[in-house]
Amino acid sequence: MNLSLQNAPVLVVGAGIMGAGIAQVAAQAGHPVWLFDLRPGAAAEARQRLAATLDGLVSKGRLAADAVQATLSRVTPAETLAQAAGAALVVEAIVEQLEAKRTLFRELEGLVGESAVLATNTSSISITAIANGLRHPGRLVGMHFFNPVPLMRLVEVVSGLATEPAVAEAIFALARAWGKVPVHARSTPGFIVNRIARPYYAETLALLHEQAAAPAALDSGLKAAGFRMGPCELMDLIGHDTNFAVTQSVFEANFFDRRFGPSLVQREMVDGGLLGRKTGRGFYRYPQGAPALATPPRLAPPRPRAAAVHGEGPLADSLHAAATAALADTGPPPARKRGSGWTGLEIDDARLALTDGRPAHEVAAAAGVADVAVFDHPLVQPAAPGTALAYAVSAGASPAWRAAAPAWLQALGFTPLSLQDTPGLVVARTVAMLVNEAADAVLQGVCTEDGADAAMKLGLNYPAGPFEWLAALGAARVVAIVQALDATYRGERYRVSPWLRRRLAAG
Repeated sequence: MNLSLQNAPVLVVGAGIMGAGIAQVAAQAGHPVWLFDLRPGAAAEARQRLAATLDGLVSKGRLAADAVQATLSRVTPAETLAQAAGAALVVEAIVEQLEAKRTLFRELEGLVGESAVLATNTSSISITAIANGLRHPGRLVGMHFFNPVPLMRLVEVVSGLATEPAVAEAIFALARAWGKVPVHARSTPGFIVNRIARPYYAETLALLHEQAAAPAALDSGLKAAGFRMGPCELMDLIGHDTNFAVTQSVFEANFFDRRFGPSLVQREMVDGGLLGRKTGRGFYRYPQGAPALATPPRLAPPRPRAAAVHGEGPLADSLHAAATAALADTGPPPARKRGSGWTGLEIDDARLALTDGRPAHEVAAAAGVADVAVFDHPLVQPAAPGTALAYAVSAGASPAWRAAAPAWLQALGFTPLSLQDTPGLVVARTVAMLVNEAADAVLQGVCTEDGADAAMKLGLNYPAGPFEWLAALGAARVVAIVQALDATYRGERYRVSPWLRRRLAAG
C-alpha cells in the first residue's frame, strides 16, 4: 500500500459544513479535491459558499487573491463517485448513521484503488463497526475534525481493531502537514474529546437536578475557573437535542454504565423543544443569553478576636496575603498554620475552608465546629480581583456566620456565589471528574496523557488539560473529591479510576 499522501488527490464525500470545511483545508494545503454529495447541486453550492468565504478573507487582508484562486481551482464538484476514482484518500463526512457509512465505503472499495486510504469523520460511531464487511478493513481510519474545520486545530486519528498502524500514521502525518494537531485515539465510545468531556455537562446537570444553584451561577463559577463558556451556555449553543443524543450514544455504547447516564433535566428540555439558541430558548432566552448575576452588596466582615490561615502552597499563600491586607486596619495579621491538614481561613471559632469534596455539614461534624463554610477551587492563581467563587454554609451554622462567610470571601477578593450544601461544589467536582475520566481513558489505551491534554485544550478550548490539572491539584486531592462524591451519592457513577489509585500509591 502506497501511504505517501503528500499532494495526493482527495475525495470528500458530504458537502455539508464539515465536508466543505475539510475540502477547503485539503485544497489550501495543495491537494486536488473532488467534493461529492448525494443531493444534486450540493457540492457546487458548497464551492460557491467557499468562494464567498475566501473572498471575505481577502477583503479583510487575511488572504491573497491569487491564493483564493489557486484554492478554488483545486476544488471540483463531482457529479458521481466514479468521477473521483483516482482519489488516493477519501474522507467521508455524511450523516451519522452506521449503515449509511458502511454502504458508502463498500461502494468506494469498488471504485478507488486498493492503495487508497479510507477515512471517516465520524464523531461517535465505532471505526471497527464501520470497517466490518470491507474487503480491506485495514485501510479504514477515523479522521475526526472539529467544527469549524478551517479554524479548529485538533484532529482525532482513530484506529479500529483492523486499522493498520501505517494507515493511522499516514493520516497523522497528513493532518500535521495540513496545519492541524493530530492525536492518536483508540476506537471506543466518544473517542477522546466526546468521552472525557461528559462530566463537564453531567456535573452541572446533576447540580441543576438538585436545585443547588441557578444556571447562571454555575456558568459563572466555571468561567471564573478559565473555561471559555459555562456548561449551560455551551449546551444551549450545541443544541440540547444534539448534546443529549451524544450522551445517550456514549451511555448505550458503554453498556449503560451509570457514569455516562443522561440527565432528566436535559431530557425534559428536549421533550419540550427548549433546544437552546436554535429555538430561542434553552437554559437562557435568546438573543439575550445568560442574565447578569446580581452584584452582592459589599459587606465588611466583623472584626475577629483572632484569625489564622491554614495550609500550604500557592493558594494558602494568596489567602494569607489577602487576609493580611483585609485585617490591616482592624488588628494584628493572621497567624499562619501549615500542618493542620486543611486550607482556608479560621476566624475566631469559625472556618472558611477550601472544599475537599465533602459537604460543609460533614466538614463541620468532623471538626466539631458549627460555623463552617466551604469554598470552591479558584483554579487560576493568583485569582483576579472579583473572581466568582462558589461557597456553601453548613446546615448548623449560626445566622451571624451565614452573613459573615460571604463577607470574608469578598474581603479576600472574591465575588461569592451561594450554592446549596452539595459535595464538591461546582469547579472542584467538575474538574475532578474530568481528570478521573481522562485517567480511565489512558488506563484503557484510548489515548496518552499528552494526547488527552492536547485534545481537550484544542478540541474544546479548555484552559488546561486534565493531566495538567492533576499535576496542579495532586492525586490525593482529586481522589478525595471523587470519593466524597461517591460517599454522598453511592453507586458506580463516582468510582475512582484504578489509574488514579495507582498514581496516588506511587506518590
